[in-house]
Amino acid sequence: MSIRPIVRFPDPRLKTPCRPVTVFDPALRQLADDLYETMKAAPGVGITAAHIGEPLRLVVLDLPELGGRRDYANPEILSFSPETMEHEEGSVSMPGAIETVIRPRSVEICYDDLDGSKRAERLEGFPAICMQHEIDQLDGIFWLQRLSRLKRERLVRKWEKGRP
Repeated sequence: MSIRPIVRFPDPRLKTPCRPVTVFDPALRQLADDLYETMKAAPGVGITAAHIGEPLRLVVLDLPELGGRRDYANPEILSFSPETMEHEEGSVSMPGAIETVIRPRSVEICYDDLDGSKRAERLEGFPAICMQHEIDQLDGIFWLQRLSRLKRERLVRKWEKGRP
């Protein structure tokens, strides 16, 4: 396992849709392990392969509500709840930038595990928010695009002044 460099906003790779995982082998497990180590070092609770410049549909989450680390290849949202919730979001690609985003409170998803087996589950609350955020990233939608233009511009200006 190794900590990999994180792609920083406004890198165009963060707006590029990722390709599906088609090979479930030790290299995929290594990539998931590297993502986990990179996410923990950032620190963060979720990360995608896109965040380290690998355009693959791979997500790693580490949430107590899910029992710790979970790996998702090719996650896809099957349905959204009509109920929404607000939550502060940010990104390992834009450290220190946080803003409130409104998303559906729960989602039904399907995905492949690292062995290539099909899985499905329902996520609610914070895990649902995290998964929607990471799937957006896999689709080339950086979380800022979920903000109003005014909020987005204000946040980017503030972040650019204080970024490392």
